[in-house]
Amino acid sequence: MASRIAAAATVRAVKNRRIIPTRAALVLSQNAVNKIKEILKDKNEYIGLKVGVRQRGCNGLSYTLDYATHKDKLDEEVVQDGVRVIIDRKAQLSLLGTEMDYVENKLSSEFVFNNPNIKGTCGCGESFSV
Repeated sequence: MASRIAAAATVRAVKNRRIIPTRAALVLSQNAVNKIKEILKDKNEYIGLKVGVRQRGCNGLSYTLDYATHKDKLDEEVVQDGVRVIIDRKAQLSLLGTEMDYVENKLSSEFVFNNPNIKGTCGCGESFSV
């Protein structure tokens, strides 16, 4: 089953930030919650967004954001303010303690992953290493 890409994402390494113990593998900012609600409005065939990782870019890994139609057995699920984000099992360890935000400026609008686990990123912010 082919998936459709829901949105673009950028990665930011967060320096000197303590990982705050939380029950959720991923925390969503209010901007991210609002944008996900907007993206999924009138798309009843999807249960939420699915975050994954794949080998790509000059630094090794990049995040993927797709529409989720179901949750696999080993996937993690984050529900916040009525929004569901499914985390692919391959992405779970690299996302622990991460905040997913949505940022708009004059040049771009994108989801941004503020991740304290990242050791390095590429210049464009698309790929990272842990």
